[in-house]
Amino acid sequence: MPRDVILLTPGPLTTTERTKRAMLRDWGSWDSSFIAITAELRAQLLAIVHGEGTHVVVPLQGSGTFSVEAAVATIVPKHGHVLVLDNGAYCKRLGKLATLMGRQTTILPHAEDAPVSVQALEAALKADASISHVGFIHCETGTGVVNPLQAVADVCAKHGKGLIVDAMSSFAALPIDAREVKFDALVAASGKCLEGVPGMGFVFIRNDVIAGAAGNSHSLAMDLHDQHVYMEKTGQWRFTPPTHVVAALAEAMRQFVEEGGQPARLARYTANYEALVGGMKALGFEPFLDPAIQAPIIVTFHAPADPNYSFRPFYEAVRARGFILYPGKLTELETFRVGCIGAIGLDVMGEAVAAVAEAMRELGIARGTPSLSS
Repeated sequence: MPRDVILLTPGPLTTTERTKRAMLRDWGSWDSSFIAITAELRAQLLAIVHGEGTHVVVPLQGSGTFSVEAAVATIVPKHGHVLVLDNGAYCKRLGKLATLMGRQTTILPHAEDAPVSVQALEAALKADASISHVGFIHCETGTGVVNPLQAVADVCAKHGKGLIVDAMSSFAALPIDAREVKFDALVAASGKCLEGVPGMGFVFIRNDVIAGAAGNSHSLAMDLHDQHVYMEKTGQWRFTPPTHVVAALAEAMRQFVEEGGQPARLARYTANYEALVGGMKALGFEPFLDPAIQAPIIVTFHAPADPNYSFRPFYEAVRARGFILYPGKLTELETFRVGCIGAIGLDVMGEAVAAVAEAMRELGIARGTPSLSS
């Protein structure tokens, strides 16, 4: 059988054969065996952030964005005011969904090639006492920039503000310790650094915060308080769960533990990142971000200045060689993105760089060097 294409994307991503095979069995959502899988999975997730006893984890059907929206709806009262720290596309999405839910929302813009500013956050909180919560993206997947989680959490705690963290692309790879980082809610999903398949999000919430969240949500399906209460009482999901996704994530979690947990996963992704950037630079490509602020999750590259370059033919030529890239997410510069995560290692990253080189030869792209203006 030919190998599946490798997904060099920030999710969905390439999964192992073991994870795929976990989806071959059907599960009854009320059956005791599936209830046991859900319970085991929730306990394992809490252990990753060291949240046992202080936090709960509430799973939810749907993509990660569903869970981000559910977290804002459940945690922020209808009269609340959310300040969103914005340095990229997914920050803007957080601001949009908070606004659409009718929460007062203020956007604090930043450059896309720099982390969010703790000093700007401090000034904003001092200037407007009505702000009740801060919305924050840990790793902005639009560029790959890592934002200062601990420092932002410290400022929010100092001013008594709630913190909602979108850790979609960082959870299980970058270290997050709930004993040190104070947050109201932290959101992640199955199809990212845990290397499961997409279809399930989950939200870590402090015990005191979930206890006071009844009645906040505008939505029945996305009410995490109601989901938590029902799950604690019955062990079941309120509505039909993504059973195959849950089973795949449970299997992916076993492999996560076998590999050595978060430190081992970060080490593998970092090695992938270094191999990718080194190989691409040899072809003339330049990363968008300074390495000091780059997470080893996904790398944004400037588009080549070569007149023979256009993203769609380049994408198709690389895909024909077994690798799927991602288009850029920047508003002013032409870029493309290459993921470092998933069930892949150095051998695959070397093959990916070779595929890019072959695609360049096919298309007549001499070098990946960007234009001076970019």
